Amino acid sequence: MNHRPARRARRASASPLFTPHGTDRASRKAARRQLAEATAKARTAAAGHPTDDAPAEHTMPAPHYPASGRPGPHSARGHRLKLPAHRMTTAVAAGAYPFLAEGGLGAEGIYIGSDVHAEASFVFDPFALYGRVEGFTNPNVLLAGVIGQGKSALAKSFALRSVAFGYRIYVPCDPKGEWTPVAQALGGTSVALGPGLPGRLNPLDAAPRPASVTEADWAGEIRKRRLLLLGSLARTVLGRQLLPMEHTALDVALDTVVTHATRDNRTPLLGDIATALNNPTALNESAGMMSGQLGDAARDLAHALRRLVHGDLAGMFDAPSTVQFDPTVPMLTIDLSRLGGSGDDTALVLAMTCASAWMESALTDPRGGRRWIVYDEAWRLMRHVGLLQRMQAQWKLSRGLGIANLMVIHRLSDLLTAGDAGSQGRALAEGLLADCSTRIVYRQETDQLHAAASLLGLTSVEMDAIAHLNRGRGLWKVAGRSFIVQHHLHPNELSLFDTDTRMH
Repeated sequence: MNHRPARRARRASASPLFTPHGTDRASRKAARRQLAEATAKARTAAAGHPTDDAPAEHTMPAPHYPASGRPGPHSARGHRLKLPAHRMTTAVAAGAYPFLAEGGLGAEGIYIGSDVHAEASFVFDPFALYGRVEGFTNPNVLLAGVIGQGKSALAKSFALRSVAFGYRIYVPCDPKGEWTPVAQALGGTSVALGPGLPGRLNPLDAAPRPASVTEADWAGEIRKRRLLLLGSLARTVLGRQLLPMEHTALDVALDTVVTHATRDNRTPLLGDIATALNNPTALNESAGMMSGQLGDAARDLAHALRRLVHGDLAGMFDAPSTVQFDPTVPMLTIDLSRLGGSGDDTALVLAMTCASAWMESALTDPRGGRRWIVYDEAWRLMRHVGLLQRMQAQWKLSRGLGIANLMVIHRLSDLLTAGDAGSQGRALAEGLLADCSTRIVYRQETDQLHAAASLLGLTSVEMDAIAHLNRGRGLWKVAGRSFIVQHHLHPNELSLFDTDTRMH
């Protein structure tokens, strides 16, 4: 049996030649020359025959290459370099690259501007997205941003452009009067309310009866709405919840007033309610055998509603309406810029409560088409539980009524001013946020980032983005999907929406 000898590494070496003592100079010089030649041959032989056990670093290419690139077949010239493909699902790609991998919301909707990361147009229509995008459960929108970043321009341009798609716009509270030029440009109606102005709205006006509802059922619905309105007004002025006997007093007073008004063929007024509450004898007689004295229980209610008749709101909501609701106009706004300038928002909130109740005649009509309800400067309303309850009812009915609510605030922490943790006001405010499938956040101050992150569930990348957004650029959270959108304005829109005119 033959055994091949183990392969051994070839080694070449040279050592100095021995030169005896006394060798002349020429002999020593020749010996050194021979040594140098032998060393060179040994190195050449070693380079030409690499060994299997040579260190790996001896076989690696040099770390530096000439200007023409790496020589040999490893240069990848001619597309000969092939790498294995890396495959992942779209869900994983969206998680790894939340902005770059986003495919957009489609092409159906109202033009907003450009998607910064996709470098494409961005359109949005809550009714077009409903039922087509996973997690998009309602058409309501929250818009937040500090002053001067363009959130008001976004709300107005979106409302204006929506008219071309068949929407109608209702603004039940315009505390600065900024929506009046927009309504006039669209051929809409703007009702200005305030001391000394001729405008009047009767919040107890009855909405037209839908054809599918019987007269008896509709009378019960109108009574329920009026009681809800009176309760909201009383809670706002009193700053507390109503007692059980106070609720009964409102019921009895309303029934008495409606009976007399129907007999006289007219619409009941808030002044009639205040007068009935201030007549304890008549209340006790109307209550019949019910235990307790309603006249005494209604004392605080009578003083609360008196403010709407003889106080700072006198002449606005205690007379027949001077304008008839026209559901065909493209935009209707209630200008309340003459109210709330003293720092007390109570008058503004009372006026908005009455105005929104008056507008319900169009909102409850299922044939009214798609409508936007804009609550501008909604941060001023967060401290009033009665108004939050009315807003919550409208939020819950948005899908059935075919309306989309837009709430505009400055900071996300404004929602926390509705009350302490666990309070009814805080729960209502957070419920409004939960019922908004679309959240638009413009730039926030640094001290507001944690509140925004906790309320909206923002990632660290999104938190950093909203802290450095430019004017007109916002973070859009649509059913959990994120977009950075630059809002674009037409020059005519820019001049119409300019809120810095006085600053210039």
